[in-house]
Amino acid sequence: MGGEARIRELATEAASECLTFNPGGAQSRASLEASKPLDRETIDRGVRMRTVYLDSVRNDAVTREYAEWLTDLGGEVRTVPSLPVRMLMFDRKTVIVPADPENTRKGAVQLTEPGVVVGLAGLFDQIWESAVPLGTRRDRDDRGLTPQEKELLRLLGGGLTDEAAGRQLGLSLRTVRRMMAELMKRLGAGSRFEAGLRAAQREWI
Repeated sequence: MGGEARIRELATEAASECLTFNPGGAQSRASLEASKPLDRETIDRGVRMRTVYLDSVRNDAVTREYAEWLTDLGGEVRTVPSLPVRMLMFDRKTVIVPADPENTRKGAVQLTEPGVVVGLAGLFDQIWESAVPLGTRRDRDDRGLTPQEKELLRLLGGGLTDEAAGRQLGLSLRTVRRMMAELMKRLGAGSRFEAGLRAAQREWI
């Protein structure tokens, strides 16, 4: 049985909840439309559906439209700046994750070991609590930073390249560079190194 067929089977068998981490930014209209019948059928059975996307989807009309459709059905959608892994969890018993998070073409693996599943369920709950409902505005903190800007500074400060940080945030390279240029301007920094120092001094990271 292929990965998609197995996911469909697990969703059809789910009795109480489906939990999803959906990194990777905007989704294609075709894939979102294809998932609608199964989503509707699952929610109609009384299964609670909770999905976490990246903040970057807030700027994508197609993904936002789908999320609003899902919310109207009774699903719940929240966003965070970045996600650790793509993940589907059914009834807190079965988890589907990529075999290789760096290359989703390598397929997926199914995990059912209680210790692993409990740990991943705890991770979902923790991230869900910090996530913001899609219909809610993302406010800046008392330093004037959005959660996405804060995460970008953290990722770049941790040694990630612009490209890698962009993948993590679901943003294009161009957007990452534009955000960084704006942050450097606000920090009054002439270089990335100086920006890092000033961000640390101001406790932005």
